[in-house]
Amino acid sequence: MEAFLVSSGIVALAEIGDKTQLLAFLLAAKFRKPLPIVLAIFIATVANHAFAAAVGTWITSLLGPAALRWVLGLSFLAMAAWTLVPDQIDEGDTKLAKYGVFLTTLIAFFVAEMGDKTQVATVALAARYSSLFAVVAGTTAGMMLANVPAVYLGEKIANRVPLRLVHGIAAAVFALLGLATLLGAGARLGL
Repeated sequence: MEAFLVSSGIVALAEIGDKTQLLAFLLAAKFRKPLPIVLAIFIATVANHAFAAAVGTWITSLLGPAALRWVLGLSFLAMAAWTLVPDQIDEGDTKLAKYGVFLTTLIAFFVAEMGDKTQVATVALAARYSSLFAVVAGTTAGMMLANVPAVYLGEKIANRVPLRLVHGIAAAVFALLGLATLLGAGARLGL
């Protein structure tokens, strides 16, 4: 349960103001069909985060507990710094409209998520926790918590969310996870 809750909370916070959330706003404004957009975001996220979590799990099999603790701790600290950098959307992420609402969203969201903060966080979380399913379910829930309101409420909430504060909270959570990991908080898990 801890893996699910931590994963969903971190990703929900990290996703606010992220490139993929900006993409969700743009797709909603362009197509004005929220249900296929939300469904495509869900499927793209599950596929992307399942891959990322598998990589994180694989990394744990390569590294010994001491090396893994350092890699994870430093990764979480790097994520804290990266979270404070504002994202921008690439024009190429929205030029797929010829494929229809669902397929455009699916492709654009999957590609935009590659190497994104939340995908990298999923790799680290899967390496930190031993439950691949809980991490994928949690990170997917976090993505949906941040993106479903973006699709349905769009501009109404975009201007009311203090992005700096949210990014600061997400960065603080990543930093705390990093420090806790470096200080041996995962020792009972073999990290």
